[in-house]
Order: sequence, then C-alpha cells, then structure tokens
Amino acid sequence: MNPQSPAELRCPRSGDPLALRNEGTEVFCSTCGTSWPIVNGYPRFVSSDHLASFGLQWNKYEVAHDDEDRATFQAKTGVLLHELLGQRVLDAGCGGGRYSKVAGEAGALVFGADHTTAVDKASQLCGHLPNVRFVQADLKHLPFEPQSFDFVFSIGVMHHDVRTRNVFDAVARMVKPGGRYAVWLYRRNQWWQERLNDALRRRTTRMKPERLERYCRFGAWLGGLPVLNKTLNKIVNFSAHPNWENRVCDTFDWFAPEYQYHHTVEELSGWFREAGFDNLQVLPPEKSGRFYRWTYEHNLLIGSGVNVVGRKCP
Repeated sequence: MNPQSPAELRCPRSGDPLALRNEGTEVFCSTCGTSWPIVNGYPRFVSSDHLASFGLQWNKYEVAHDDEDRATFQAKTGVLLHELLGQRVLDAGCGGGRYSKVAGEAGALVFGADHTTAVDKASQLCGHLPNVRFVQADLKHLPFEPQSFDFVFSIGVMHHDVRTRNVFDAVARMVKPGGRYAVWLYRRNQWWQERLNDALRRRTTRMKPERLERYCRFGAWLGGLPVLNKTLNKIVNFSAHPNWENRVCDTFDWFAPEYQYHHTVEELSGWFREAGFDNLQVLPPEKSGRFYRWTYEHNLLIGSGVNVVGRKCP
C-alpha cells in the first residue's frame, strides 16, 4: 500500500479511517489508539504465526507463469479478464501475488491481503503495477471499508484457518451489493483418503521446513513420472505440475500448514446463500479428460476443489 494513501484503509478494530504518523513509518487509528508498522512500503497488521510456512514458500519459489495464471484465474473465479477493467477488486489471501497481477494487468484497482510475509514477494511481482496494493492482514479483520469491492476472490486460502466459515463470512462482508464473490476451497475426498491424509499431516506439520522440503522434492520427482502422477497421487498427495519448482511448492503447500480443512459443494453453496448471495454458479474444474472428470466427480482427486461464485443481493 502506498503510504501516502492511508485514507484507503480502515482500522480493523474500530472501522474508522487510519492516518500516517512517525514520518510515515506507521498507520494509526485515533479512535482506538492502535498503530501498526509500515515495512517495505506496506502496512503490517499481523504477524505470520501459524501461517509462517506460506511466507516461506511464496518468497522462496518462483511459481508465476503468465498464461497459466490468467487461465487459472478465469477458471477459478468465473470472471473474464475484460470484465475487470475499472473494477475495485480484493484478492483475499494473495500469497505471492500471481492473481493480483492478473487482475491488475486487466485494469482493475487491486488490493491484495495476506496473513504472511508473502506480500513482500507479491509486491515485487506487481511492482510495475501502480494500481495493485498490498497489506499484511488477517482475513477475518480486514482493514477496508465493508461493502466497498466490486469483485472479491479467494483461491485456496480460507481452509487454512482454524474455522473456514469465519473467514468466508468476514470476507463476504467486503462485497458491495450487486458485486461478485468467488471462492475455491479444498474438496472433501473419500473417507479413506481423508483418514490417510490426516495421519500423514500429523507428522509433516511437526517437521522442520528443511526436512519437509526434502520429502517434497521427492514428491516432486514422483510427480514428474507419467504413470505415478496419475495413480499414486490419488492415494498420497503430490503435485503433478509440469514445472519442477511448482511441484515442490505445491507439495509443500499441502503438507506444511497447521490447519487444512476440506469441504463440499453443498456446504460452500449454503454459506453463500446464508451470507446473502444469489445467482450461484458451481464452477467446473480447470482440467478436462474423461478419467480426470471421473475421479473428480467421485471425490477421488486429492487436492481438487469446490468452487462457487455468487452475486451479493442488493
């Protein structure tokens, strides 16, 4: 966030506008008396805490691919790029900024928020875009005016909080009446896959990052083998992305976070309706193919998602 524009921010506690102080090194709420530091040009309302692994992975790995990111953005939001021109957009859980970049290059005024230091990587990736700004903030307590965004999206983030629904509801309040909201969450798989995954993650979440990364590099090697990446990873999750670095990062992303919850289409759609959204659309997976679709529809595809977009009722 440009420190010369604090008027775009609101106090996460009082909801009142913030101001600069101490020669532009802090943002300050005169109502509750709280201040937050500005580091590398961006306000830091939180520290990483249990999400520190995300700051590590997004700052370390180079995973942005322009054509792929544009295609993924459109597939997982249901929004075409030309529709973003002039829109005020919130990327809720921006990570390394891939999709903030896509929206910014399409002409939107983009605000990316992430709980971790991944915003540093995001700011570098989007450094050429003056219409893209970032804050390090808790998605449950965002420093923005409620009902102020034309379009809000969150791709693969909310399920890493202790309670996904709380994050969903807090971010939903940022959508203006008539605005759109797109959310992608991990899909709940078959019971035996869920049980095996929970058992593995009880071990991996306690590993030091350096040790876990070695296992993830082995998983990335498996993901490059044509037969195994279509069979074995239906039992134990590892990425089959064409790019080696993406495979390591994606596998680390799966096994490192403290919290990881899986949801159903019916569950997510219900949240949208209860939050005051209609015109719901369940988005299909980005990939195609008979075998892929069969495994997806039978909840056998580990790491796949449930993906819904809706419009806020006036």
